[in-house]
Amino acid sequence: MNLPILPTISTSFIVISAILVAIGWVLIAKRKVEAHKKVMFFGGVFALAFFIVYATRTIFIGNTSFGGPESIKLYYHLFLFFHIFLATTGGVFGLVSIFSGYKNKLKLHRKIGPITSIIWFFTAITGVFVYCLLYVIYEGGETTSVIKAVLGF
Repeated sequence: MNLPILPTISTSFIVISAILVAIGWVLIAKRKVEAHKKVMFFGGVFALAFFIVYATRTIFIGNTSFGGPESIKLYYHLFLFFHIFLATTGGVFGLVSIFSGYKNKLKLHRKIGPITSIIWFFTAITGVFVYCLLYVIYEGGETTSVIKAVLGF
């Protein structure tokens, strides 16, 4: 198995981010506010690192299209759209959660923080599945523009 380095790194970053968010959740449940802030900050840093690697690869190299069997291509793309929706929603909620926490807008932070975390866990899980479908289970297809890779044509 020959795994591509940039997608492997970016997927690792999103997994690390989700693990840090889970640790942050445990810390706040134990009322360790300062430790929670630090861990969640680094969870955001790893999410940002993922985004930077992903966006840079997309701009300069392109995205990998699905290389698996044609019979499941539709299911892969539906799953990919779900993942993209989660990632976009999770990213926006994540920014609002981080800023509301640091600005001590705790009513908002306490309301959306748990929702954000759950979205982020599902984002990480579906991201790992997308990675596995593209590079581990099946050999990736051609590297092409994001529109062609995501929409499948």
